[in-house]
Amino acid sequence: MIAEMEEQGEQVPQPFAERSYSGKFNLRVGESLHRELAIHAAEDGISLNQYVLRKLSAA
Repeated sequence: MIAEMEEQGEQVPQPFAERSYSGKFNLRVGESLHRELAIHAAEDGISLNQYVLRKLSAA
């Protein structure tokens, strides 16, 4: 695939493992899921960001 892209003059993208990441991304969820996540975070006494981070880390 890379050889074909180069032959056609297309730019070969940098591999994901070599890219740098900021640690931030936006995620849109429905209102009901947002509410549910916020409630669980409040029950655990942590921010919504921390709650979601814990859930993602455990996945």
